[in-house]
Amino acid sequence: QNPKTSATVKQLVADGNARELQKYFGSRMEFGTAGLRAAMGAGISHMNDLTIIQTTQGFCRYLEKNFSDLKKRGVVIGFDARAHLSSGGSSKRFARLAANTFISQGVPVYLFSDITPTPFVPYTVTHLKLCAGIMITASHNPKQDNGYKVYWENGAQIISPHDKGISQAIEENQEPWPQAWDDKLIDSSLLLHDPYATVNKEYFKDIQKQCFHRNINKETNLKFVHTSVHGVGHKFVQLAFKAFDLSPPFAVPEQKDPDPEFPTVKYPNPEEGKGVLTLSFALAEKDGAKIILANDPDADRLAVAEKQESGEWKVFSGNELGALLGWWIFTCWKNNNRDTCAIKDVYMLSSTVSSKILRAIALKEGFHFEETLTGFKWMGNRAKQLMDQGKAVLFAFEEAIGYMCCPAVLDKDGVSAAVITAEMASFLATRNLSLSQQLKAVYDEYGFHITKASYFICHDPKVIQQLFDNLRNFDGKNTYPKSCGRFKVSGIRDLTTGYDSSQPDQKAVLPTSKSSQMITFTFANGGVATMRTSGTEPKIKYYSELCAPPGNSDVEQLKKELDELVNALEKHFFQPEKNNLQRKTE
Repeated sequence: QNPKTSATVKQLVADGNARELQKYFGSRMEFGTAGLRAAMGAGISHMNDLTIIQTTQGFCRYLEKNFSDLKKRGVVIGFDARAHLSSGGSSKRFARLAANTFISQGVPVYLFSDITPTPFVPYTVTHLKLCAGIMITASHNPKQDNGYKVYWENGAQIISPHDKGISQAIEENQEPWPQAWDDKLIDSSLLLHDPYATVNKEYFKDIQKQCFHRNINKETNLKFVHTSVHGVGHKFVQLAFKAFDLSPPFAVPEQKDPDPEFPTVKYPNPEEGKGVLTLSFALAEKDGAKIILANDPDADRLAVAEKQESGEWKVFSGNELGALLGWWIFTCWKNNNRDTCAIKDVYMLSSTVSSKILRAIALKEGFHFEETLTGFKWMGNRAKQLMDQGKAVLFAFEEAIGYMCCPAVLDKDGVSAAVITAEMASFLATRNLSLSQQLKAVYDEYGFHITKASYFICHDPKVIQQLFDNLRNFDGKNTYPKSCGRFKVSGIRDLTTGYDSSQPDQKAVLPTSKSSQMITFTFANGGVATMRTSGTEPKIKYYSELCAPPGNSDVEQLKKELDELVNALEKHFFQPEKNNLQRKTE
């Protein structure tokens, strides 16, 4: 019933444009553990009023089946600032339609009255003991996209088999229920609640448990620049600084207010390198700020840059910031826990494609480190399991600039990560140390971990399948490569098929998934490289790392060795020319 998408379809029918219609209606968006992510527009392959109604109807029925007290506890729904004029779609409208679906079935809905960072939704699920949470966001995707992200009652993103159960329920509930389109009905409903004020108060109270140096924060002369890259983060990072008694960061004026057009950047993704930070660098130079904090548009990720003695800016990789935050959070814990026995219940987590630096710190300091599959859904769920067993999960991170620094949010959170980074930098400044100098000190103590990651773009699923099939049948059927250029392969783990050459029974320990591609190669020189497909973008990603024991300080040699390994990986395993792959460009 949306006049804009309806008109688009009628026009295509009138024009007899079967090819475009096939694009819109050929296949339904697939609901996976990441929920939905697609462009806004007409048809069942896009995010629009109808597909949001259908998805929510399915999700509602699935929750009714799983929770006898759903009508007592309810769900939370948050949204970012995305909007798409040509199709009339927006995150706010989708959130209201989703709320209407639940309320029509007698389910209480805690709908945020204004835009909110993604981490506030899992926080609300846990804090108000709700059955589930929905966040309408496409995070850092291009401006035409939107998404539907789902959290379970434990406050973590859903994992299998919930995705399959929800997907099936969507298939079974495609016809809109009566009044499904009339979202104005919710405004007068007693089942509609606004958690905005409560959650804003409680969240900032909870993250203060991670504030350990209030006096230093009050006195510091260190200046920070913050950008929310046209997303939701500005107000919330300002409030976080206030909660830690830090002076507010300078906000990049052109980027601080939400704008669904993202006019100043090509991609609204701080992971994409210095291009996204151009305006931040300019403001920092003008105001004499040493450190830049950049959130992605839904404020669940954080990028950090620091001005070096040379005048150059260093943008930390996700692995480097993970090393710094891991060191800092453990140091703060140690200073506040003199009981040496307590360390046996301390855990840190990272995903399997992230740096193993936390493993090195854990080995030396005596706490536990675990790795999970890629994605915070795995780390959030594992953290909850451990916390339920009485363990303390201090920190979890993934190389894609995602950090969980505070146990109140079982997902990545760019707001708490920003203010904790600011406190760490302020503390180090009292010791005349920069973040870069401290990072070197961490590597000196625990061993250098040099990483390099990138991706190729490929829009043809058949080519991607063929590329991975070739790796599994490299020298004849069912044989993996024995070498990559001059680098000898010493181990293979394939989490698509479940094969792991290092295990006695050759079966992988981590869960496997046939629906996504992921192979990890271990090399005789101590290098590790993983190739995998992305769940939300047309990319084949790779991650590589070279770990050296403490004491090996020839960093340049290590970097050179890793560069050569990556070049060999691209040339022999990706074969970009043969497979017509598009390289990542700035």
